[in-house]
Amino acid sequence: MGVGGKALGRIIALQKKPRVFQKVEIFDKKVRIRVNRRSGSRSTRRNYGKEMASTMARRFADRHDDSRCESARMVIAKAWVLKKHFDGFPQTSDFDLKNIELPNLKDGGEQSATFTTNFSGGYMLADHTNNPKLMTGVVVSELLLESIFLSVDPYMRPYSRRIMKEGDIMIGTQVARIVESKNPAFTVGTFVVADRGWRTHFISDGKGLQLLPSSWPESLPKSLALGTVGMPGLTAYFGLLEVCKMKPGETVLVNAAAGAVGSVVGQIAKIGGCKVVGCAGSDDKVAYLEKIGFDEVFNYKTVKSVDEALRKASPDGYDCFFDNVGGEFASVAINQMKKYGRIAVCGAISQYNDSVPQKGPYVQMPMIFKELQMEGFLVTRWNSRREEGLQALLKWVMEGKVKCHEQVTEGFENMPMAFIGMLKGENLGKAVVKV
Repeated sequence: MGVGGKALGRIIALQKKPRVFQKVEIFDKKVRIRVNRRSGSRSTRRNYGKEMASTMARRFADRHDDSRCESARMVIAKAWVLKKHFDGFPQTSDFDLKNIELPNLKDGGEQSATFTTNFSGGYMLADHTNNPKLMTGVVVSELLLESIFLSVDPYMRPYSRRIMKEGDIMIGTQVARIVESKNPAFTVGTFVVADRGWRTHFISDGKGLQLLPSSWPESLPKSLALGTVGMPGLTAYFGLLEVCKMKPGETVLVNAAAGAVGSVVGQIAKIGGCKVVGCAGSDDKVAYLEKIGFDEVFNYKTVKSVDEALRKASPDGYDCFFDNVGGEFASVAINQMKKYGRIAVCGAISQYNDSVPQKGPYVQMPMIFKELQMEGFLVTRWNSRREEGLQALLKWVMEGKVKCHEQVTEGFENMPMAFIGMLKGENLGKAVVKV
């Protein structure tokens, strides 16, 4: 008896002893047995249930084992692993490139169920190990994906120490294309955003994959799903609207303004009717920010005094400060906030590579006397509103209200150099790697 297909319907159980089973249901990658609670003793129901479940499981496994053999092919993935934790600024020697042989895709070969002895009218599910379960379970079907674009972001530096151990694949996200699928929910050729780290290929059961918005135009580079219409854009969107709570007519300050987040912050603030002041670390970046509509911009590396540059850009001070840098710049800027000003602490890239923590001025006095609000945040707080943010960002990009710039590095072998260059501030806009 075959068990393939999406619409196999309901099959009345073939049984050695009448009325032990009410029915056996077979759906796409699901086997479900209904036990008649009025038929025989508990032990009788259990024994016959195990026999039927095991038979169904063997038939199910035989069918899917055959299909796996037909499509089996070896895929060698490349992956960058953290060879040793960073000590100060990352070095190329801190990474190691590995080859990983990927297994064949599973087509309904696993269950996520637990055993129970309660057979009083429940559903008994058989898995491929012939172990009967009393529950409904869905068989896992996998898909193979290849990374097309990979992201390098500042957060990878501090998070590598917090959540990784040496030998782990470097964390990160990618835009990937499905090249083979046993999962009917995902078709070959579909593009998704995944967080599977620095690797060229990977296998997924579909969990955690994020489809690009259905309204994504073919003319728009899919790499933007890692930048302006992705996590960095969402960080700017929610940080500015929900933490800074900007209002029309206010003055917004953003540092690292030519980066993936900062450039979007400034443009959203302009859409919202604000005056925008930005700073960056090169004259080329200053010129770019002026081109995309920032009102005042300065190169913090060449001005005589950051304090004087901030006062000149906005003599009345700042209502909102979107801080991507931390350190000395933030210490100066906080003293130029207006009363009741709001500060969104998004990042601290000036401190990520310090071996010894910086010591700086204390914030309590300006916080108290200006009655400021300072709030750190992670964009994952608004995961439930992700679609809202993506649709708004995509709309602004298509309307030309938000402009995008990418620093694209060619070649998977150059992942570490792209990461190190981004931390040094060599990128203009979003830094991505094209595999």
